[in-house]
Amino acid sequence: MVDENAIQIVNIVVSTSLEHDVPLEKMAAVLPNTEYNPEQFPGLVIRIKEPKTSALIFSSGKVVCTGARTLEKVDQSMDKIIESLKRINIDLKDFKPKITVQNVVASGSIGMDLNLNKLAMKLDNTEYEPEQFPGLVYKLQQLNATFLLFSNGKIVCTGTKSKDEVMSAVEKLIDILKGVL
Repeated sequence: MVDENAIQIVNIVVSTSLEHDVPLEKMAAVLPNTEYNPEQFPGLVIRIKEPKTSALIFSSGKVVCTGARTLEKVDQSMDKIIESLKRINIDLKDFKPKITVQNVVASGSIGMDLNLNKLAMKLDNTEYEPEQFPGLVYKLQQLNATFLLFSNGKIVCTGTKSKDEVMSAVEKLIDILKGVL
């Protein structure tokens, strides 16, 4: 059993639609903490101070929000985006966006030292180039999770969509590692 305190959610990436066209140039002109450069990228970036998140907003009303560590913080960020839109006279009366989690990133420690050279040789679906990056990339395809593994036992898990999926993937990872090391 994995110690849940040893693995923390560090980023949740979500998408949604405001179901309303958004005038990005007006947003960029009126609102602080926005960046909009349509020649380089078609979306507007809005940075929210509390909770500390960023969102990409597209003229179609599609939104991608990143940086939150809980779904509650995702909701707070979306509320702030909707408030910002009200300031430029886009009223989304009582609109509650349907949030889709795209990715959950977690990090922590599995409490054991790892021989990355040995793992790279024994496990399938790994990438390890220690001259370029000190971590081993391991894809746990059946659980749709990708791990960065470090020799000190620190890990980063990405590709999952919930805390439960993260914990299942970490438990499976530990089982696999114990069988190999």
